[in-house]
Amino acid sequence: MLIARKEVEAPEQLLERVAQARVRTDEIFSVVTADSLYERPIPERHRIIFYIGHLEAFDWNLLRERVLDMKPFAADLDKLFAFGIDPVNGLLPTDQPSDWPSVENTRRYVSRIRESIDAGLATLDSSEWNSIRAQTDYSPSKLLNVSIEHRLMHAETLAYMLHQLPLERKVRKARAPELVVSPSVPGMIEIPAGRATLGMSSQDGVFGWDNEFEAQTVDVPAFAIDKYKVTNRQYLDFITAGGYENSAFWLEQDWDWRAANDIRRPVFWIQKNDRWYFRSMFDEIPLPMDWPVYVSQAEASAYSCWANKSLPTEAQLSLIHI
Repeated sequence: MLIARKEVEAPEQLLERVAQARVRTDEIFSVVTADSLYERPIPERHRIIFYIGHLEAFDWNLLRERVLDMKPFAADLDKLFAFGIDPVNGLLPTDQPSDWPSVENTRRYVSRIRESIDAGLATLDSSEWNSIRAQTDYSPSKLLNVSIEHRLMHAETLAYMLHQLPLERKVRKARAPELVVSPSVPGMIEIPAGRATLGMSSQDGVFGWDNEFEAQTVDVPAFAIDKYKVTNRQYLDFITAGGYENSAFWLEQDWDWRAANDIRRPVFWIQKNDRWYFRSMFDEIPLPMDWPVYVSQAEASAYSCWANKSLPTEAQLSLIHI
Protein backbone atom coordinates (compact mmCIF):
# COMPACT_ATOMS: atom_id res chain seq x y z
CA MET A 1 0.00 0.00 0.00
CA LEU A 2 1.35 3.42 -0.92
CA ILE A 3 1.06 6.15 1.67
CA ALA A 4 1.03 9.86 0.88
CA ARG A 5 3.92 11.72 2.43
CA LYS A 6 4.29 15.38 3.25
CA GLU A 7 6.79 17.17 1.03
CA VAL A 8 8.24 18.86 4.12
CA GLU A 9 9.73 15.63 5.45
CA ALA A 10 13.19 15.96 6.94
CA PRO A 11 15.98 14.89 4.53
CA GLU A 12 17.01 12.00 6.78
CA GLN A 13 13.46 10.65 6.72
CA LEU A 14 13.36 10.75 2.92
CA LEU A 15 16.75 9.08 2.61
CA GLU A 16 15.67 6.37 5.03
CA ARG A 17 12.57 5.68 2.91
CA VAL A 18 14.77 5.52 -0.19
CA ALA A 19 16.94 2.91 1.52
CA GLN A 20 13.91 0.91 2.69
CA ALA A 21 12.37 0.92 -0.79
CA ARG A 22 15.64 -0.33 -2.30
CA VAL A 23 15.78 -3.14 0.25
CA ARG A 24 12.26 -4.16 -0.65
CA THR A 25 12.91 -4.43 -4.39
CA ASP A 26 16.31 -6.08 -3.84
CA GLU A 27 14.55 -8.75 -1.77
CA ILE A 28 12.04 -9.34 -4.55
CA PHE A 29 14.75 -9.79 -7.18
CA SER A 30 16.61 -12.18 -4.84
CA VAL A 31 13.73 -14.64 -5.33
CA VAL A 32 14.86 -15.34 -8.91
CA THR A 33 17.52 -18.00 -9.55
CA ALA A 34 20.69 -16.72 -11.20
CA ASP A 35 19.94 -18.53 -14.48
CA SER A 36 16.41 -17.11 -14.74
CA LEU A 37 17.00 -13.35 -14.85
CA TYR A 38 16.34 -13.26 -18.59
CA GLU A 39 12.99 -15.02 -18.26
CA ARG A 40 9.70 -13.32 -19.13
CA PRO A 41 7.02 -14.61 -16.71
CA ILE A 42 4.26 -12.59 -18.40
CA PRO A 43 4.33 -12.57 -22.24
CA GLU A 44 3.36 -8.88 -22.53
CA ARG A 45 5.99 -7.66 -20.06
CA HIS A 46 9.74 -7.15 -20.24
CA ARG A 47 12.30 -9.71 -19.20
CA ILE A 48 13.24 -9.63 -15.51
CA ILE A 49 16.66 -8.13 -16.30
CA PHE A 50 14.95 -4.97 -17.56
CA TYR A 51 13.34 -4.22 -14.20
CA ILE A 52 16.65 -4.65 -12.34
CA GLY A 53 18.08 -1.82 -14.41
CA HIS A 54 14.87 0.15 -14.80
CA LEU A 55 14.35 1.10 -11.16
CA GLU A 56 17.76 2.74 -10.97
CA ALA A 57 17.59 4.25 -14.45
CA PHE A 58 14.31 5.91 -13.54
CA ASP A 59 15.86 7.47 -10.43
CA TRP A 60 18.97 8.52 -12.35
CA ASN A 61 17.05 10.04 -15.26
CA LEU A 62 14.75 11.82 -12.82
CA LEU A 63 17.42 13.29 -10.54
CA ARG A 64 20.66 13.51 -12.54
CA GLU A 65 20.11 16.91 -14.19
CA ARG A 66 17.26 18.26 -12.06
CA VAL A 67 18.93 17.80 -8.68
CA LEU A 68 22.44 16.34 -8.92
CA ASP A 69 23.91 18.28 -11.85
CA MET A 70 25.82 15.21 -13.03
CA LYS A 71 26.83 13.91 -16.45
CA PRO A 72 25.71 10.50 -17.77
CA PHE A 73 28.27 7.71 -17.66
CA ALA A 74 26.28 5.17 -19.74
CA ALA A 75 23.73 7.06 -21.83
CA ASP A 76 22.89 3.97 -23.88
CA LEU A 77 21.88 2.06 -20.74
CA ASP A 78 20.00 5.08 -19.39
CA LYS A 79 17.81 4.91 -22.49
CA LEU A 80 17.55 1.12 -22.69
CA PHE A 81 16.47 0.73 -19.08
CA ALA A 82 14.12 3.69 -19.26
CA PHE A 83 12.04 2.27 -22.09
CA GLY A 84 13.14 -1.30 -22.77
CA ILE A 85 12.91 -3.03 -26.14
CA ASP A 86 9.29 -2.53 -27.03
CA PRO A 87 7.49 -4.65 -29.66
CA VAL A 88 6.15 -3.00 -32.79
CA ASN A 89 2.57 -2.89 -34.07
CA GLY A 90 1.15 -4.06 -30.73
CA LEU A 91 2.68 -7.56 -31.06
CA LEU A 92 4.20 -9.53 -28.21
CA PRO A 93 7.88 -8.83 -27.48
CA THR A 94 10.37 -10.82 -29.56
CA ASP A 95 13.67 -9.63 -28.07
CA GLN A 96 16.26 -12.24 -27.12
CA PRO A 97 18.43 -12.49 -23.98
CA SER A 98 21.43 -11.56 -26.13
CA ASP A 99 19.80 -8.18 -26.82
CA TRP A 100 20.31 -7.22 -23.17
CA PRO A 101 23.44 -6.40 -21.15
CA SER A 102 24.97 -9.10 -19.01
CA VAL A 103 23.83 -9.49 -15.41
CA GLU A 104 27.29 -8.38 -14.27
CA ASN A 105 27.18 -5.17 -16.34
CA THR A 106 23.60 -4.47 -15.25
CA ARG A 107 24.45 -4.83 -11.58
CA ARG A 108 27.54 -2.66 -12.05
CA TYR A 109 25.32 -0.02 -13.66
CA VAL A 110 22.88 -0.23 -10.74
CA SER A 111 25.64 0.09 -8.14
CA ARG A 112 27.22 3.08 -9.81
CA ILE A 113 23.90 4.90 -10.04
CA ARG A 114 23.15 4.30 -6.36
CA GLU A 115 26.60 5.52 -5.36
CA SER A 116 26.27 8.63 -7.54
CA ILE A 117 22.77 9.49 -6.31
CA ASP A 118 23.67 8.97 -2.67
CA ALA A 119 26.83 11.03 -2.98
CA GLY A 120 25.00 13.82 -4.78
CA LEU A 121 22.15 13.97 -2.28
CA ALA A 122 24.66 14.11 0.57
CA THR A 123 25.97 17.41 -0.78
CA LEU A 124 22.57 19.14 -0.66
CA ASP A 125 22.19 21.83 1.95
CA SER A 126 19.21 21.32 4.26
CA SER A 127 17.59 24.48 2.85
CA GLU A 128 17.69 23.04 -0.69
CA TRP A 129 15.53 19.97 -0.10
CA ASN A 130 12.19 21.75 -0.30
CA SER A 131 13.17 24.67 -2.51
CA ILE A 132 11.78 24.78 -6.03
CA ARG A 133 14.38 24.33 -8.76
CA ALA A 134 13.94 27.04 -11.39
CA GLN A 135 14.50 24.66 -14.30
CA THR A 136 11.98 22.06 -13.11
CA ASP A 137 9.36 23.66 -10.83
CA TYR A 138 9.97 20.69 -8.52
CA SER A 139 11.92 20.41 -5.30
CA PRO A 140 14.37 17.55 -4.56
CA SER A 141 11.96 16.41 -1.87
CA LYS A 142 9.06 16.06 -4.31
CA LEU A 143 11.20 14.30 -6.91
CA LEU A 144 12.42 11.79 -4.32
CA ASN A 145 8.82 11.09 -3.36
CA VAL A 146 8.15 10.32 -7.04
CA SER A 147 11.19 8.01 -7.05
CA ILE A 148 10.13 6.17 -3.89
CA GLU A 149 6.52 5.61 -4.93
CA HIS A 150 7.56 4.55 -8.44
CA ARG A 151 9.78 1.88 -6.87
CA LEU A 152 7.08 0.71 -4.46
CA MET A 153 4.53 0.40 -7.26
CA HIS A 154 7.01 -1.75 -9.16
CA ALA A 155 7.53 -3.84 -6.01
CA GLU A 156 3.84 -4.67 -6.13
CA THR A 157 3.75 -5.52 -9.84
CA LEU A 158 7.05 -7.44 -9.62
CA ALA A 159 5.63 -9.62 -6.86
CA TYR A 160 2.69 -10.49 -9.11
CA MET A 161 4.97 -11.08 -12.10
CA LEU A 162 7.40 -13.32 -10.20
CA HIS A 163 4.48 -15.23 -8.70
CA GLN A 164 3.95 -16.49 -12.26
CA LEU A 165 7.56 -17.62 -12.65
CA PRO A 166 7.81 -21.45 -12.47
CA LEU A 167 8.53 -22.68 -8.95
CA GLU A 168 11.83 -24.27 -9.95
CA ARG A 169 13.13 -20.89 -11.15
CA LYS A 170 12.83 -19.28 -7.73
CA VAL A 171 15.02 -19.36 -4.64
CA ARG A 172 12.86 -20.80 -1.92
CA LYS A 173 12.57 -18.53 1.09
CA ALA A 174 11.85 -19.61 4.65
CA ARG A 175 8.21 -20.60 4.78
CA ALA A 176 5.96 -18.46 6.94
CA PRO A 177 3.68 -20.17 9.45
CA GLU A 178 0.61 -21.64 7.77
CA LEU A 179 -2.26 -19.19 7.71
CA VAL A 180 -5.13 -20.76 9.62
CA VAL A 181 -8.49 -19.26 8.76
CA SER A 182 -11.67 -20.33 10.45
CA PRO A 183 -14.76 -20.72 8.26
CA SER A 184 -16.86 -17.57 8.29
CA VAL A 185 -20.62 -17.29 8.10
CA PRO A 186 -21.52 -14.98 5.19
CA GLY A 187 -23.46 -11.90 6.19
CA MET A 188 -24.02 -8.27 5.31
CA ILE A 189 -23.48 -5.10 7.30
CA GLU A 190 -25.41 -1.89 6.80
CA ILE A 191 -23.48 1.32 6.16
CA PRO A 192 -25.42 4.55 6.73
CA ALA A 193 -25.41 7.38 4.20
CA GLY A 194 -22.53 9.81 4.49
CA ARG A 195 -20.17 12.18 2.75
CA ALA A 196 -16.86 10.96 1.30
CA THR A 197 -13.83 13.09 0.51
CA LEU A 198 -11.93 11.78 -2.52
CA GLY A 199 -8.52 12.95 -3.60
CA MET A 200 -6.31 15.50 -1.87
CA SER A 201 -6.05 19.24 -1.61
CA SER A 202 -3.02 20.87 -3.22
CA GLN A 203 -3.02 23.32 -0.32
CA ASP A 204 -2.14 20.65 2.26
CA GLY A 205 1.48 20.23 1.20
CA VAL A 206 1.07 16.46 0.87
CA PHE A 207 2.73 14.57 -1.96
CA GLY A 208 0.41 13.01 -4.50
CA TRP A 209 0.13 12.17 -8.19
CA ASP A 210 -1.52 14.62 -10.58
CA ASN A 211 -4.73 12.59 -10.80
CA GLU A 212 -5.19 12.71 -7.01
CA PHE A 213 -5.87 16.47 -7.01
CA GLU A 214 -8.16 18.28 -6.32
CA ALA A 215 -10.12 16.98 -3.36
CA GLN A 216 -13.85 16.58 -3.89
CA THR A 217 -16.70 15.65 -1.58
CA VAL A 218 -19.53 13.37 -2.70
CA ASP A 219 -22.72 12.19 -1.02
CA VAL A 220 -22.95 8.42 -0.66
CA PRO A 221 -26.37 6.77 -0.16
CA ALA A 222 -26.74 4.06 2.47
CA PHE A 223 -25.64 0.61 1.31
CA ALA A 224 -24.94 -2.91 2.54
CA ILE A 225 -21.66 -4.76 2.06
CA ASP A 226 -20.40 -8.27 2.73
CA LYS A 227 -18.98 -8.59 6.23
CA TYR A 228 -16.13 -10.81 5.03
CA LYS A 229 -14.05 -11.06 1.87
CA VAL A 230 -15.15 -13.54 -0.79
CA THR A 231 -13.49 -16.89 -0.13
CA ASN A 232 -12.10 -19.51 -2.49
CA ARG A 233 -15.03 -21.71 -1.50
CA GLN A 234 -17.56 -19.08 -2.59
CA TYR A 235 -15.69 -18.40 -5.81
CA LEU A 236 -15.58 -22.11 -6.60
CA ASP A 237 -19.39 -22.05 -6.56
CA PHE A 238 -19.22 -19.44 -9.33
CA ILE A 239 -16.94 -21.68 -11.39
CA THR A 240 -19.09 -24.75 -10.79
CA ALA A 241 -22.19 -22.80 -11.85
CA GLY A 242 -20.58 -22.08 -15.24
CA GLY A 243 -19.55 -18.51 -14.50
CA TYR A 244 -16.66 -18.65 -16.98
CA GLU A 245 -18.94 -19.88 -19.77
CA ASN A 246 -21.74 -17.31 -19.43
CA SER A 247 -21.05 -13.93 -21.02
CA ALA A 248 -24.06 -12.42 -19.22
CA PHE A 249 -21.97 -12.00 -16.07
CA TRP A 250 -19.06 -10.23 -17.77
CA LEU A 251 -18.52 -6.73 -19.09
CA GLU A 252 -17.98 -6.85 -22.86
CA GLN A 253 -14.27 -6.03 -22.74
CA ASP A 254 -13.75 -8.47 -19.88
CA TRP A 255 -15.49 -11.26 -21.75
CA ASP A 256 -13.34 -10.54 -24.81
CA TRP A 257 -10.22 -10.81 -22.61
CA ARG A 258 -11.46 -14.08 -21.07
CA ALA A 259 -12.28 -15.59 -24.46
CA ALA A 260 -9.09 -14.43 -26.20
CA ASN A 261 -6.91 -15.94 -23.46
CA ASP A 262 -9.13 -18.98 -22.76
CA ILE A 263 -9.42 -18.01 -19.10
CA ARG A 264 -11.37 -20.70 -17.22
CA ARG A 265 -10.17 -20.25 -13.64
CA PRO A 266 -8.06 -17.86 -11.51
CA VAL A 267 -4.48 -17.72 -12.73
CA PHE A 268 -3.02 -19.41 -9.65
CA TRP A 269 -5.60 -22.20 -9.42
CA ILE A 270 -4.67 -25.64 -10.77
CA GLN A 271 -7.12 -28.49 -11.31
CA LYS A 272 -5.84 -32.06 -11.14
CA ASN A 273 -8.53 -34.66 -11.69
CA ASP A 274 -11.29 -33.54 -9.32
CA ARG A 275 -9.10 -31.61 -6.89
CA TRP A 276 -8.13 -27.95 -6.84
CA TYR A 277 -4.73 -26.60 -5.84
CA PHE A 278 -3.32 -23.13 -5.29
CA ARG A 279 0.13 -22.11 -6.50
CA SER A 280 1.64 -19.77 -3.97
CA MET A 281 4.96 -18.02 -4.55
CA PHE A 282 6.97 -21.10 -3.60
CA ASP A 283 4.56 -24.02 -3.24
CA GLU A 284 1.64 -25.84 -4.78
CA ILE A 285 -0.87 -26.58 -2.02
CA PRO A 286 -4.45 -27.87 -1.75
CA LEU A 287 -6.75 -24.93 -2.38
CA PRO A 288 -7.43 -23.30 1.02
CA MET A 289 -11.19 -22.98 0.83
CA ASP A 290 -11.51 -20.32 3.51
CA TRP A 291 -8.76 -17.99 2.26
CA PRO A 292 -9.84 -14.80 0.45
CA VAL A 293 -9.92 -15.43 -3.30
CA TYR A 294 -7.15 -13.87 -5.45
CA VAL A 295 -8.55 -12.86 -8.85
CA SER A 296 -8.40 -10.07 -11.42
CA GLN A 297 -10.71 -7.06 -11.53
CA ALA A 298 -12.53 -8.61 -14.49
CA GLU A 299 -13.15 -11.87 -12.61
CA ALA A 300 -14.21 -10.06 -9.43
CA SER A 301 -16.70 -8.00 -11.44
CA ALA A 302 -18.15 -11.12 -13.10
CA TYR A 303 -18.48 -12.88 -9.74
CA SER A 304 -20.26 -9.86 -8.29
CA CYS A 305 -22.76 -9.86 -11.15
CA TRP A 306 -23.37 -13.60 -10.71
CA ALA A 307 -23.98 -13.03 -6.99
CA ASN A 308 -26.44 -10.19 -7.77
CA LYS A 309 -24.15 -7.68 -6.12
CA SER A 310 -21.53 -5.17 -7.27
CA LEU A 311 -17.98 -4.19 -6.38
CA PRO A 312 -17.80 -1.30 -3.90
CA THR A 313 -16.83 2.13 -5.17
CA GLU A 314 -13.97 4.20 -3.78
CA ALA A 315 -16.51 6.52 -2.16
CA GLN A 316 -18.31 3.62 -0.47
CA LEU A 317 -15.07 2.10 0.83
CA SER A 318 -14.06 5.44 2.34
CA LEU A 319 -17.11 5.25 4.63
CA ILE A 320 -16.13 1.86 6.06
CA HIS A 321 -14.03 2.02 9.21
CA ILE A 322 -12.09 -1.21 9.57
